[in-house]
Amino acid sequence: MRTIPSASVSVIQLTAFGMLFSPTWSQAQTPATAPAEPYRAVHAPGYPKLIMPGDYPDPTIIRDGRDYYMTHSAFDYTPGFLIWHSTDLVNWRPLVRTLKQTGSYAPDIAKVNGKFYIYYPASGNNWVLTADNILGPWTKPANIGVGWHIDPGYAVGEDGKRYLFLSDGVRAPLSDDGLSAAGQATLVYSGWEYPTNWVTECKCLEAPKVVRKGDYFYLISAEGGTAGPATSHMVVVARSKSINGPWDNSPYNPLVHTYSADEQWWSKGHGTLIDDVNGNWWIVYHVYGKGQYTLGRQTLLDPIDWTKDGWPILAKTAHPLPPGDGTVGGMELSDNFSGPPLGLQWTAWRDYAGIQLKDGSLFLNAKGSGPADARLLLVTATDAAYETQVEVTVPSDGSGGLVLFYNEKAFAGITSDGKEFTLYRDAVTVTREPNKFGSHFFLKIVNRQDQCAFLASAAGKTWTSLLADVDVSGLQHNIFKGFLALRPGLMAAGSGEVRFDRFVYKKP
Repeated sequence: MRTIPSASVSVIQLTAFGMLFSPTWSQAQTPATAPAEPYRAVHAPGYPKLIMPGDYPDPTIIRDGRDYYMTHSAFDYTPGFLIWHSTDLVNWRPLVRTLKQTGSYAPDIAKVNGKFYIYYPASGNNWVLTADNILGPWTKPANIGVGWHIDPGYAVGEDGKRYLFLSDGVRAPLSDDGLSAAGQATLVYSGWEYPTNWVTECKCLEAPKVVRKGDYFYLISAEGGTAGPATSHMVVVARSKSINGPWDNSPYNPLVHTYSADEQWWSKGHGTLIDDVNGNWWIVYHVYGKGQYTLGRQTLLDPIDWTKDGWPILAKTAHPLPPGDGTVGGMELSDNFSGPPLGLQWTAWRDYAGIQLKDGSLFLNAKGSGPADARLLLVTATDAAYETQVEVTVPSDGSGGLVLFYNEKAFAGITSDGKEFTLYRDAVTVTREPNKFGSHFFLKIVNRQDQCAFLASAAGKTWTSLLADVDVSGLQHNIFKGFLALRPGLMAAGSGEVRFDRFVYKKP
């Protein structure tokens, strides 16, 4: 995640799900000395492997013995930084959410001397959380004081000193406890100059992750821009025998890249190298699925080999996965609200308040007048085709609904105040139909690869179609920015408490 500079020089057109986008992408503005034909990696059979479907961008991963922990950007969803656990790198189960601060993204997780750390940018600064146990309790955020560079990457030098690498190739020294800056951020790396004819968003040097192997520190970075054209993002490698540099770029760059919109995975980037208990190496990174911008950026896994001269490349033959404990991965998205606590699948939009579980039902304190400013509780869709439904009971002055929400300017869905149904094709196109069911009703959204239908029912058995052929493919980053995803969920507007029962998410 980063802020895109305004400089851009060329225009391409990208067609996705019948929609023609004509943004101004940037071709690489690099010296003519850039290599004409860089090394081109080949994936091992069966790879890359999708290990985290849905909106799980900016992955950061560590190994702690046989256990692996991973977390991702939170953005304006709260609580954020959901920590996942795996023993085989493929099957991941959620453990705990660590943060209620909003506007937080691109974290880096580390373990040092028995303590866990999460470094991340938010609100114009960089912050850190700590915990003695991965399950918490996690401390309140502490401002590190390194200023506004993003995508922190924690590292320890050969001298035992701690550092934070950041976007734009800068690095800041940290205090001995890792909780504050011990000096100013200074430029240490200028990136890799990719060919001038590659179509990208921007240079956007970001996502630095440092690993140490043998005699070298390896600096893994992202370039090319996170979204935009399919060929934007990439992972590049540099190395040095000292944490202080100088950093030499790999002759096998880029390590990961999308070369054509014909590929299954677009905008490959933001990678972290990780080893396993068998001594094999892997890279975890994020992507968009081909033509699936509404799902957000998903997490992939690829095996890594090391060349004779000591550089990481994609393995052409798959490694055996590390031995797991038999855990099946994933997170249940349906909910009968039998807690407390509220299930880990749920996040609020911006404001985590007014949420209560009582007697097997969910109650949301209503606010605002519609999806743009209502109380929202959302889940992360993991499929291009799915159905959601929920039972709703509205108070006399409130309305409740089932929505697909990207941000305040980009959403679709169906709501009702008990008198009429309000149907949103998007934030602007709104129609209304009489509600013959009254204050208690069921709602359903059927999403077939961004083509949706809205339905309602008195008892959840016989369904009335209220609106069909709703195209939501444009509710995504390349139109509305923000690096988010179109998430299904619940809405409560007006006043009073809206009651929800039996939320269902399922594949068709």
